[in-house]
Amino acid sequence: MTLIVLLVVAVGLIAWGVSIYNSLVTLRERVDNAKAQIATQIESRWDAVKSLIEATKQYAKHEADVLESVTEKRATIGKNSSIKQMEEAESQFSGVLGRLIAVSENYPDLKASGVYQTTMESINKFEDNVRNARMIYNDVVTRFNRLTKVFPSSIVAGIFNFNEREYFEATEAKQETPSWE
Repeated sequence: MTLIVLLVVAVGLIAWGVSIYNSLVTLRERVDNAKAQIATQIESRWDAVKSLIEATKQYAKHEADVLESVTEKRATIGKNSSIKQMEEAESQFSGVLGRLIAVSENYPDLKASGVYQTTMESINKFEDNVRNARMIYNDVVTRFNRLTKVFPSSIVAGIFNFNEREYFEATEAKQETPSWE
């Protein structure tokens, strides 16, 4: 009888451990997926800025060299990029867009063009997408980190090396809502 009770307890503990492990793996995959979504939105936003740069070059021939150097600063972001690299890309993007908007202020015809307006709408849409993807990422990271910290699931997390994930933080530049108009 004692053997049966011990066997049932052992099977129960193993089942519990497997369940916690599977939950941790699922959340880790969700974190990685959410990070990849952010990377995709950042890349799309950069592509929209490249279109804006091309439109601006047609109006500002003498500033083409400056715009080319700005394009070269474009960060290559992917799902394997660190949070720090993504935040640096955010900072670069803000600087690039600020310079482009400053150039466009000198060319009213550029600001009035359909290409410029459509591209700015796309950039704003991608800004919203990046913001939403970051919120989703931080939400999933919260759930993952909580599961790795609370007892008794922290035991399984420690055994299988599930480490805490970083959050996206609002940079000083991002704490104020920019105006692109």
